[in-house]
Amino acid sequence: MQQITSLQNPLVKYLFTLTQKSKQRKEHQQFLIEGKREITLALQAGYLIEQLFICPAILSEAEVERFFAGYKYTAISAEVYEKLSYRSSTEGILALAQCKDHALSGSVFQKAHPLVLVAEAPEKPGNIGALLRTADAAGIDAVYIANPKTDLYNPNIIRSSVGTVFTVPIFMGSSEDIRSHLQQQGFAIYCAALSASVPYDEVSYRGRTAIMVGTEDIGLSPTWLEASSQNIIIPMQGKIDSMNVSVSAAILIFEAVRQRKS
Repeated sequence: MQQITSLQNPLVKYLFTLTQKSKQRKEHQQFLIEGKREITLALQAGYLIEQLFICPAILSEAEVERFFAGYKYTAISAEVYEKLSYRSSTEGILALAQCKDHALSGSVFQKAHPLVLVAEAPEKPGNIGALLRTADAAGIDAVYIANPKTDLYNPNIIRSSVGTVFTVPIFMGSSEDIRSHLQQQGFAIYCAALSASVPYDEVSYRGRTAIMVGTEDIGLSPTWLEASSQNIIIPMQGKIDSMNVSVSAAILIFEAVRQRKS
């Protein structure tokens, strides 16, 4: 089995740039995945894994064969693995994968009444990861990221989403393009906003529903507020008037899911 031990190895240097630079990931349409669960979820979602890298000091070849039989893999030293990995608790395995296309043209629904989440200009990887975890947990049909500010394959998004970046259909585009796309498909758009709003649990989400959330500091752009079927609000009982965007989205999404089951 091939083994890489030097930090100066050209492949190691290239892989490291994929963990650090969005430009490199976009230019080469490749990214690194760390961890058995995350790699397994990516494979189940149809991602192309080009090569596996294992650290024998952490993960045995027998374990690799048990989980990823048939895939080409290369051994790397503990020093190399530490250079490329980004998690404090680790499993000794990395995968070089190809990015997927997240264009709006791929957003086609077979269901009569899909439920989707739209997040405008989310920037913090932790928030994006939390939104994707909620979307996966609720089993919604898609997540749209409008005016994206962060590369979807940022290692911190993969980590914070615990691999749900691979399990949820994700589409990206400008706010204008996504709004037009949803309107053409007959979605009612419910915007989380402070003005002209009704309590979120007084609205029916049983039809073709898009729940729209913005950033905590800026909120939603006029593009969405003008297209809103109804602005909705989560009544606050304390001194502040907003919550973390991922928490707010979870409350709204699970209310929609509850209604659809009743």
